[in-house]
Amino acid sequence: MKILILCTGNSCRSQMAEGILRSIDPDLQVFSAGTKPAERVNPLAIKAMDEIGIDISWHKPELVDDYINMDFDYVITVCDNAKETCPVFVGKVKNRLHIGFDDPAEATGTEEEQMFVYRRVRDEIRGAFTNFYQSITDEL
Repeated sequence: MKILILCTGNSCRSQMAEGILRSIDPDLQVFSAGTKPAERVNPLAIKAMDEIGIDISWHKPELVDDYINMDFDYVITVCDNAKETCPVFVGKVKNRLHIGFDDPAEATGTEEEQMFVYRRVRDEIRGAFTNFYQSITDEL
């Protein structure tokens, strides 16, 4: 099964979701991308994921255009519609879903205060993508 996770910057939420899905089932082909990819994965996202034993430090933000000629079983947007516009993928897709989360990169305060937000969003992503995976297991 081939899954693409989309967000704007591809530096936090989509990277965390990719890491979580890969950890749930290493046989899934999971990719993430953004319309305006950041230079690197957000260090606090890396730290939050490391806390649960998932290493995304090797991930690199990618441009959605790099995947436009690929077919996907699922394309999932993870941005929060209230604050930003989710990217639209125009390639061949069997199923499109939106599972929105707050952007932890907007967190302010000390690093520990910011980490509180990253952990909350990480845990929300883990719950939602675990549920998503359980819902598609019949297709695998």
